[in-house]
Amino acid sequence: MKFDRHRRLRSSQVMRNMVKETYVHKSDLIYPIFVIEEDNIKNEISSMPGIYQLSLNLLEQELNEAYDLGIRGVMFFGIPNEKDACGTGAFIDDGIIQKATRLSKSKFPDMLVVADTCLCEYTDHGHCGVINEETKDVDNDQSLELLVKTAVSQAKAGADIIAPSNMMDGFVTEIREGLDQAGFINIPIMSYGIKYASSFYGPFREAAEGAPSFGDRKTYQMDPSNRLEAFRELESDIKEGCDMMIVKPALSYLDIIRDVRNRSDLPIVAYNVSGEYSMTKAAALNGWIDEEKIVMEQMTSMKRAGADMIITYFAKDICKYIDGGDY
Repeated sequence: MKFDRHRRLRSSQVMRNMVKETYVHKSDLIYPIFVIEEDNIKNEISSMPGIYQLSLNLLEQELNEAYDLGIRGVMFFGIPNEKDACGTGAFIDDGIIQKATRLSKSKFPDMLVVADTCLCEYTDHGHCGVINEETKDVDNDQSLELLVKTAVSQAKAGADIIAPSNMMDGFVTEIREGLDQAGFINIPIMSYGIKYASSFYGPFREAAEGAPSFGDRKTYQMDPSNRLEAFRELESDIKEGCDMMIVKPALSYLDIIRDVRNRSDLPIVAYNVSGEYSMTKAAALNGWIDEEKIVMEQMTSMKRAGADMIITYFAKDICKYIDGGDY
């Protein structure tokens, strides 16, 4: 019989491991943490079982657990006591994220802090920038000024990477210039430049208390129907000086991750967003799926598509799976 015998390379676990093409490593992971300004709070997020809003005075314990598991990258999202029209809490030096960053760097200096640079958690209207009173839409250029202030404030607090998630036109070039002028020429920008106006963000908006009070974010986030638009965003951000590119969400956008990999040699970050986490958790809690196997298959699919790093709420679980399994 003349045909290809592909099964030869699947004959045993040892053989399969030898020819395995894609791996998930602890060093790939960035762990998002929600930090609340009130004291002594540990609120489990109802739509994200196992994920909490944590007070600053309880943050060290969470960081210590993550560090001991092998996580070396965290991303903080802040929940301030007060909000206003321009999101002042995002760029003041004693803001909740700035405090969390200083705490993290003082206790775990070799754990990278990725600063999410946006205003939505700090504005009283929940949008990612300043509202133009005439158009009732986000004012792109006026918002850029505040986003630059936010990035510089985060860098001053000790952030290792600036990750702007606001989707304003020109945010990479403006933030790069602002960081350079402030003396932070070696702080890289991890751009959320390919961020879709997705329905998978719902649980996050509960967790970060940052849902828009009116309208939606479709005038600045991308249409989920569009593929070529991602190329335009990628090209602009590369030209403007970004160092890494986030694709968000991940699971329904693996084709986009592969497209970005094929068109760029930048490090690519897949954001395994809250809705993706919650769907998997809900199915697992109901006994419908094997959570560990499903999660690791999901992460492998992101790496196989071309991602170098993964922002995921499963980060601690994945570290435990890697320690206890054959991955």
